[in-house]
Amino acid sequence: MSFAFGIGIGTQNRQGHWLEVYYQQPVMTPDNALMEVVQNALDYKGGNQAISATAEQLSQLAHALRQIGEADQARLAETAANSKRPVVVTILETDDTASSTPEVYLKLHLISHRMTKPHALKLDGIFGLLPNLAWTSEGAVDLGELPDRQLQARVEGRTLEVKSVDKFPQMTDYVVPSGVRIADTARVRLGAYVGEGTTVMHEGFINFNAGTEGTSMIEGRISAGVMIGKGSDLGGGCSTMGTLSGGGNIIIAVGENCLIGANAGIGIPLGDRCKVEAGLYITAGTKVALLDDNNKLVEVIKARDLANQPDLLFRRNSQTGTVECKTNKSAIELNEELHANN
Repeated sequence: MSFAFGIGIGTQNRQGHWLEVYYQQPVMTPDNALMEVVQNALDYKGGNQAISATAEQLSQLAHALRQIGEADQARLAETAANSKRPVVVTILETDDTASSTPEVYLKLHLISHRMTKPHALKLDGIFGLLPNLAWTSEGAVDLGELPDRQLQARVEGRTLEVKSVDKFPQMTDYVVPSGVRIADTARVRLGAYVGEGTTVMHEGFINFNAGTEGTSMIEGRISAGVMIGKGSDLGGGCSTMGTLSGGGNIIIAVGENCLIGANAGIGIPLGDRCKVEAGLYITAGTKVALLDDNNKLVEVIKARDLANQPDLLFRRNSQTGTVECKTNKSAIELNEELHANN
């Protein structure tokens, strides 16, 4: 049984290099019958491949898929056969290191479609396979071809809007998961996992290979590799330190029913029902004074020693400036009206 499969419609530059690929209905662990049909229609010999498909091949594939009861994939192949853009059929026999842009895009789609979670896929080396592009009102454009495209648009009485220049597109141009609210869609990248019931406010940000389990209010930054547990909230301007921003090999995560206050931040993973006071940034090496129930000092340790521990309240002493930690006996109760996602 193969690892993943997808029929994609994409964009190439003038040299025929893939810029991006849209997979409307990717398949995780496709069954043997589907893969046998693909093998016969596209002369697939095994391994991880991105196969450029002609209209004739796609029509044959659609017919064969319909014969085995794969109606959705058959309709997709039929539609793709009439595409004015190039079509690629990507087969991942294993979750190995990607070797092409279509392979990377398929993996990013799998995460955003909630078919797999962050850290479950092998994503090393993807930056070298994702070209830096102009993301425009007319789709992805090779930066070397952008001036000509802008001029052509002006000549035709149009303006080509450049929304961003980046390796990653916004998720909602490819996938809109069910049951979410996203105030500014440009702030959620393809490859983000946005759980059902999540609200991302205007200043919230979710990077690729990161996300939320659901029912969270996100007004801060979720860096690459960070997963936020159910019912946890990120206050305005707060930050979670991912491996790309100095977190080293520590996998930063936030447990369930936690609260990271406005303009706060974490560089350690939090257990369930933890709270970080507004404005307090905790790194792994931050010295923390442990207090007992009577606010008496027990010992001073580094924050990393409290990683993944539940029911903790982190605060800064306003008189001494010392970072303190107490057991947070009162779990954070979420405002049901605030988190209603409809």
